[in-house]
Amino acid sequence: MRVFIAGIDGYLGWPLAIYLSAHGHHVAGADLLLRRKWVAEVGGVSAQPIASREERLRAFEDAFGRSLDFRVGDLTDYGFVKDLFRDFQPEAVVHLGQMPSAPYSMIDQAHCVWTQQNNVVNNLNLLWAIQEVAPDAHLVKLGTMGEYGTPNVAIPEGFFEVEFRGRVDRLPFPRQAGSWYHQSKVHDSHNTHFASKIWGLRATDIMQGVVFGTRIYEMGDDLRLRSRIDFDQCFGTAINRFCCQAVIGHPLTLFGLGKQKRGFLPLKDSMTCLRLAIENPPEKGEYRVFNQFENAYTVTELALMVRAVAADIGIAAEIRQYENPRAEMEEHYYQPDRQRLVDLGYEPTGDIKSVMKEMMLDLLENRDRIEAHADVLIPDIRWEGGRRRSRVIG
Repeated sequence: MRVFIAGIDGYLGWPLAIYLSAHGHHVAGADLLLRRKWVAEVGGVSAQPIASREERLRAFEDAFGRSLDFRVGDLTDYGFVKDLFRDFQPEAVVHLGQMPSAPYSMIDQAHCVWTQQNNVVNNLNLLWAIQEVAPDAHLVKLGTMGEYGTPNVAIPEGFFEVEFRGRVDRLPFPRQAGSWYHQSKVHDSHNTHFASKIWGLRATDIMQGVVFGTRIYEMGDDLRLRSRIDFDQCFGTAINRFCCQAVIGHPLTLFGLGKQKRGFLPLKDSMTCLRLAIENPPEKGEYRVFNQFENAYTVTELALMVRAVAADIGIAAEIRQYENPRAEMEEHYYQPDRQRLVDLGYEPTGDIKSVMKEMMLDLLENRDRIEAHADVLIPDIRWEGGRRRSRVIG
């Protein structure tokens, strides 16, 4: 299958290009390389070195014996997107090319507005390019479980049946985003659903949990094929950040009570789920939603697992509670469904601790890189506005 990846240079995009190519698909993609700039802007660095675009292309050719069409360009430029689709004629389009950080979107007015403009406009451009150039192509859009918020009821996969005043209908489940970034993703979901209804587009909206891990099997031993691993307050998600903190002896930063619960999945599971969605497209005009995660854990449960795994490899990790910079419920009900990908053949690996161990062993080789940027480990971006470093509270 001809698969176009928007955001091919990112944490998920680059491994997906390798994974799909290893599974016989013809891949192309585009990226403006902004993730590299965003992380540098907030004072961070990838914990494991990442190759330049040129080095990645050479490594890809060495691994697969063919070149990779990886173009640098702005997805908010409709002419650029349309030309790409005319040249490649995709059968599937995987949209990973957006700014993915809640804290980054909350820095100030400029970051909020830019996040909304970039994410909403580039998603609309992909929808229009599919409609005008490749109307049979299947859009696989990366959403986020964060679109749902933390309602006090179970979370279905996109739609639910509701009875009101004696009448019944199947409606989109309400979105309750928790940041300007998550709001942009809600807008994308609504726009994609609308495009499917009016144009008959095929679309799969992936409500993905938090991904963790440093590598996938298909990368082999070539370090040039490795993906990035971030640990700063904007782009370093919980498990990745905890593992980076553990290997340098920094306390694991538990925000607030540590009872916030979210869905998580290893990087290799994310690749499997995306492939299953791509290889099993919906009917023409169908907009479907998959909740994608391996299991749900509280932040405290994750920190305790990281501490236990660290102890197994001779690292004494401390857990410390910090003031929560976010405006979120500290204790809440959380029961999301995840059946549709299982029906397509997804079998969660369930080996979260083995992935944590693999990560920490990889990170130990790059401990100096993390230590040199340890000042980014304590958050200072506040949801109420402004910057103030979080205090230790426990």
